[in-house]
Amino acid sequence: MFSILGVVAPIFALILVGFLAGKRNILGPNAAGELNRFVVYLALPALLFDVMARTSFEEIYQPAFVAAFTLGCGLVFALTVVIRLRQHRHLADASIDGLNAGYANTGYMGFPLAMIAFGPSSLAPTSIAAILTVCFLFGIAIILIEVGLQTERHAGRMVLKVVRSLARNPLLIAPAAGAAFAATGIAMPAGAETFLKLLGGAASPCALVSLGLFLATTRTEATGTGTGLGMLVGFKLILQPTITWLCGRYLFGLQPPLLHMAVLLAALPTGTGPYMLAEFYRRGAAPTARAILFSTVGSLVTVSAYLALIR
Repeated sequence: MFSILGVVAPIFALILVGFLAGKRNILGPNAAGELNRFVVYLALPALLFDVMARTSFEEIYQPAFVAAFTLGCGLVFALTVVIRLRQHRHLADASIDGLNAGYANTGYMGFPLAMIAFGPSSLAPTSIAAILTVCFLFGIAIILIEVGLQTERHAGRMVLKVVRSLARNPLLIAPAAGAAFAATGIAMPAGAETFLKLLGGAASPCALVSLGLFLATTRTEATGTGTGLGMLVGFKLILQPTITWLCGRYLFGLQPPLLHMAVLLAALPTGTGPYMLAEFYRRGAAPTARAILFSTVGSLVTVSAYLALIR
């Protein structure tokens, strides 16, 4: 519990800094949105490019682990979207809720927590999980959001509009460009690598401060509370790791400790990615902010229980 608390505490501290700054109006009334734009257009693209540019095919070629983790987050994402659509939610909002239920905080919490639990052998699996989360799952959500936001009835024109929107989206361009750079085999210049690490390193803390600013200046809507919030948090903390364990154990024959790494990473709370998209697309960020907070608090219990169970 204390090791997990040590990883989670900085997350709450950064949210609290933003919250206090918002309450005192230190950064101005538009700070949450502008800081989030910095993350979406500059910091996060730099991080995604850097991750993909430094990842070789050999490093991520663990098909059983990839399949188990992908099915875990993918099925939960798809199930949530279907449920929300049947509740007559807009496709864009349903897609963000899908991320709330399936987008694990692999980047900020995954690396330190997996290192504590499994040691240096966890670095490669955690990197794979982070890539799948911030590139694959994030990319699918962005595509669905863009599709949902188009009002063109003609199918061909709608597809063209979606493609144009995606081609201008830095969160899809950056990882694709990073993968293309990695394929060239060219070594990253030291100056460029330092630049990417400095700019990319600002993504998580700035997103968390932006979330705190948002919570301080916005009244949360009724959506995202009660059974809606409970479903998202339950899917994230219980259903996703359960599916990952079942797939890893019975479908793909993952053996400990790789199986436990996949389940631990799937059990992490909701990351800041869904909040970035909700705020960026103006789709009502309050339910997402609540999902991040409540899942992070709940993970203290669920993740601690799983670690105690496997030890």
